[in-house]
Amino acid sequence: MVTLAFQSSRWSLSDLFESQSSPDMQAAFARMETLVSQFEAHRERLQAEISTEEFLPIVKDYETIDYLARRIYGFAGLSFAADTQDQAIQSFMARIDQIVAELENRTLFFSLWWKALDEANAERLMSASGDYRYWLEDMRHFKPHTLSEAEEKIVNIKNVTGVNALTNLYDTITNRYAFKLTLDGEERELTRGEVMVYARSRDPAARAAAYQELYRVYGNDGPILGQIYQTIVRDWSNEQLELRHFTSPISARNLANDIPDEVVDTLLSVCQRNASIFQRFFQMKARLLGMPRLRRYDIYAPVVKAHKKYEFGQAAGMVMESFQRFDGRFANLARRVFEDNHLDSEVRKGKRSGAFCWTVTPDISPWVLLNYQGRPDDVATMAHELGHAIHSMLAEHHSLFTQQASLPLAETASTFGEMMLVDRLLADEKDESVRRDLLFKQVDDSYATILRQAFFALFERQAHAMIKEGAAVDDLSNAYLDNLRHQFGEAVELSDEFRWEWVSIPHIYQTPFYVYAYAFGQLLVLSLYQQYREEGESFKPRYIEILSAGGSDSPARILAGADIDIYKDAFWQGGFDVVSGLIEQLEALSSN
Repeated sequence: MVTLAFQSSRWSLSDLFESQSSPDMQAAFARMETLVSQFEAHRERLQAEISTEEFLPIVKDYETIDYLARRIYGFAGLSFAADTQDQAIQSFMARIDQIVAELENRTLFFSLWWKALDEANAERLMSASGDYRYWLEDMRHFKPHTLSEAEEKIVNIKNVTGVNALTNLYDTITNRYAFKLTLDGEERELTRGEVMVYARSRDPAARAAAYQELYRVYGNDGPILGQIYQTIVRDWSNEQLELRHFTSPISARNLANDIPDEVVDTLLSVCQRNASIFQRFFQMKARLLGMPRLRRYDIYAPVVKAHKKYEFGQAAGMVMESFQRFDGRFANLARRVFEDNHLDSEVRKGKRSGAFCWTVTPDISPWVLLNYQGRPDDVATMAHELGHAIHSMLAEHHSLFTQQASLPLAETASTFGEMMLVDRLLADEKDESVRRDLLFKQVDDSYATILRQAFFALFERQAHAMIKEGAAVDDLSNAYLDNLRHQFGEAVELSDEFRWEWVSIPHIYQTPFYVYAYAFGQLLVLSLYQQYREEGESFKPRYIEILSAGGSDSPARILAGADIDIYKDAFWQGGFDVVSGLIEQLEALSSN
């Protein structure tokens, strides 16, 4: 097993700017003002018919502005994620939100002109736009939901001190939380990531204590966090339904993902119908743990006595080896993130919890945030986030506007990366208890990524409707408990503190209806990985083509190239059939 020399550390943002007050940052603000002033001169030219030769330079000028804005905003956002409690960073973030909104308003005329252009002229210009074509085509999908220039400007400005400020406030409040657990007779103060280690403890009392403390802290602020959510939902409804005339709250996200409403309805419906697969898994787990029924505290409980811990360098080596076995390009691209010092893996107070990958611009390797603690789960998370980075870098030859895959496809390489890691560990691991633990983890993760996320989305749909009818925070908490009861059936016993779980889910605050992308991505990857196992080397070019497409075409058209029809129930059911097969393997192993 290879151990890499990489050490757990903070990332560097110097590839963007030296600091928020550095000369290069001030020069960027000045350059931005110049570029926008020059771009505003295009407004008059767009009043007359323009040639394809005139059009592309305007698009590239727009891209240059967006490139610089993304660098500035990326620096602010990554700084905030690294320390959500730093007041100077909080103020800088608020300032950037204001500046970016003002700049968007000054360049807004271009997108409004483009959406209003007649079909014949739009097609004439798109046909000569090369890699920009899908971005231009996708922009026109929003034509029925676009407001006047004055109205769009008002929306941009009000978001700065409205919904954007609320989501930043939510992050600031929740990332300052300290959780207290008594360990070995001593009370310790832990971050959310640290306390959730005990949710996977072998000790049932420790699992219960971890969840009880988590939702005690969130529950104490539950009425406040719930009010923040209600306001975000009302803002979403006011803008997306009342002003932009989307047919439903989720339809606005579906269009942003370029996924038809009926596909998302089919996905969520198939997920609901297959809840029994995971209920069967939880019943098996209860038998193996010697419990009559799992408590909600126990759903991630380890079944076998595997206590492996992995040093950071060892974990990085394992991940790189799994990527190398699939394709050397994957390992080389992941290594760039480490070599560029774009990975922050430390656990520290004030740092954003969880993990993410953030691509700022195509010419710079992405930044990856982890909260690494040495568990097998942390190794899998490393593979997941580096998979995102690989996906991004495979598509870095595209324009700024077409590099990033839409949310549903964005989970493809990340989840595939996790599965490659698990296969690599299963191939090399001699300890039967560790092998069984890995198989259990695969199903645990499939539950967390598919069913859990789908039911989050179902709750969001219900919550948006309830808030529109005046539901109180307690009403939402009761609805969330009902959501859990449908999800777990008779297989899992629920306790009352889980009524506050919904206020602890950042995605439903920051990006409404983001979560179904996880279920979409996981079920897609299960299908793709099954093809890989059946076809071997011949599968790889097709898979790499999907990743290399980035966001240069619609998800449906990209996947059609891999003979995947996302409109059909059978495709989504196929993913659940793979999960059912994993559970059958575990049942056979557990009966020996």
